[in-house]
Amino acid sequence: MNWKLIFGLSLFGLGMAFATVFIIPSYVEPFCWLVIFVIVAMVIARSRPDRPFVHGLLVGIVNSVWITCAHVVFFDQYIAKHPKEAAMMQSMTMPVSPRAMMAIVGPLVGIISGIVIGVLALLAVKLAKGRTSSASA
Repeated sequence: MNWKLIFGLSLFGLGMAFATVFIIPSYVEPFCWLVIFVIVAMVIARSRPDRPFVHGLLVGIVNSVWITCAHVVFFDQYIAKHPKEAAMMQSMTMPVSPRAMMAIVGPLVGIISGIVIGVLALLAVKLAKGRTSSASA
């Protein structure tokens, strides 16, 4: 495992953690994540073609730590800029506080996003191998 690569690529998640609290509205966020996932997958494919899926999964999990911490710590600021999420939280009858719910759901989202990054990294490795074999033929 290349932990330096994993933590380095998770800095995108750290940046997005603060950007989603203070700058980026929720309707723009998915497009930002798409760009980040593709970039991260390409870097993983180039750096660790032997274990791209695992590296992608771990980047997603570390990303979720950054994001969950920022959203829990800056909960009031996050909710103030995300009215849809606030309305959804208020409409749900939760046995725990909204902050606790974020802390529970955050890692699950991290695993799912890590799977997406891992699959994209696998695809990037396969595409790179396909280009290399067709270029050498």
